Amino acid sequence: MSSSPWSTLPSTPWSTPPLAGGPEGADALRPLLGTVLDALRDGATARGGPLPPGGPRAVTAHLRDALADVLPDKGTGAEEALRTLVTALAHGAADPAHPHCAAHLHTPPLAVAAAADLAASALNPSLDSWDQAPAASTLEALVTRALATETHPTGPAPDALVTTGGTESNQLALLLAREHHGPTLQTVCGANAHHSLHRAAWLLGLPQPVTVPAPHGTLDLTALDAVLTDLRGPLLVTATAGTTDTGSIDPLPEIADLCDRHGATLHIDAAYGGPLLFSETRRHVLTGLDRARTVTLDLHKLGWQPVAAGLLAVPDTALLDGLGHTAPYLNPDDDTRAGLPDLLGRSYRTSRRPDILKIAVTLRALGRTGLGHLVDQVCDAAARLADLIDDDPRLDLYERPTLSTVLFRPTGATDHTVATTRRDLLTRGHAVLGRAHAGGRLWLKATLLNPHTTPDDLRELLALTALVEGSTTR
Repeated sequence: MSSSPWSTLPSTPWSTPPLAGGPEGADALRPLLGTVLDALRDGATARGGPLPPGGPRAVTAHLRDALADVLPDKGTGAEEALRTLVTALAHGAADPAHPHCAAHLHTPPLAVAAAADLAASALNPSLDSWDQAPAASTLEALVTRALATETHPTGPAPDALVTTGGTESNQLALLLAREHHGPTLQTVCGANAHHSLHRAAWLLGLPQPVTVPAPHGTLDLTALDAVLTDLRGPLLVTATAGTTDTGSIDPLPEIADLCDRHGATLHIDAAYGGPLLFSETRRHVLTGLDRARTVTLDLHKLGWQPVAAGLLAVPDTALLDGLGHTAPYLNPDDDTRAGLPDLLGRSYRTSRRPDILKIAVTLRALGRTGLGHLVDQVCDAAARLADLIDDDPRLDLYERPTLSTVLFRPTGATDHTVATTRRDLLTRGHAVLGRAHAGGRLWLKATLLNPHTTPDDLRELLALTALVEGSTTR
């Protein structure tokens, strides 16, 4: 326990809490970190599974009891506040580190990345002007260029912007395309595309995207050719490398060929599938990625980063000029001419935390080989799960997985039974599975992002599903 009076009840009304930064910051943080780590362990142990049982009402009641007075007249001190609330949050969490928590593209972060994120929070640089983030701005420039070189290895000056994830990256891609082509830009996307593309067009005042069929989970090339033949004016085609529902990857080289033939710009949303670039055995699946003008990446998916860790990559940094912006108190012209880096054109956000630090630490700690191994592990686990489903006469498999997403359903079940089975698993706290419509039916969705998941974990997950499904049909 810390000797600081603020670690318990403040000794006087004017006690000033210690800060996280400066030479004394580490000493102030050290005892608090012990409290946080113990609370994380205690909360997870009390939960005992991938999420708390009882559903929303039970979770709300438990947290309300723990929180009590949100804003007490007198504080309880740092140690008690951290112990109580972190324990309660961990107890009530859907924990992606549990092998039966496999619903979404929500990854269990690597410990080394979470530790790096602590340093980012303690130092608290803001990447909207160089004088707030001298080293962080340089680190961001170096790392984004290196990652953009992965997506565009032959680009004249590859670069990337750091974003909050795939949604912001897709919106920035449409914004840059609009600034280049004008407000009449027409976007074209597959029926399998992420919902953020339609929302981005709406936010940016662009025409509603033209949706091309994707009857088998990937964009239909014949239909795309017909749409591009009929449309006039500037066009932006968006392809997907790793769909949210099935993990499918559009035929990127053929789509790029059609864009070249019709004079359309290509954006590829590789938020899910992009990290296949790190895998020597799977990177060929992304052939054609480098032909896109903009590429969305998201390393809090197949990169095992704490949220947020998104990127938008381009082959030439000049393509980012449309984001240029001046605020005299942040990037006055004379400062820029004098050599201070201009950071406002690196985002449409102003205050921006150094999310690049955790990414940089992870890249250095694991290297390409280590990250590629993690990608291969979860994709291999998905293939094993598909094998188990194929071998079980009680279950139907939608298709062999492309990435780490597997769709399945109990044989002979109705869509209502599938939906009820999923909710019952959630309410009992046994498993977190997603849901997806494909081939005209509703499927349970397992998105495997935990590299520690074992074959026994997969068998147990299927057994839990069968057990609950049996109870819902009686």
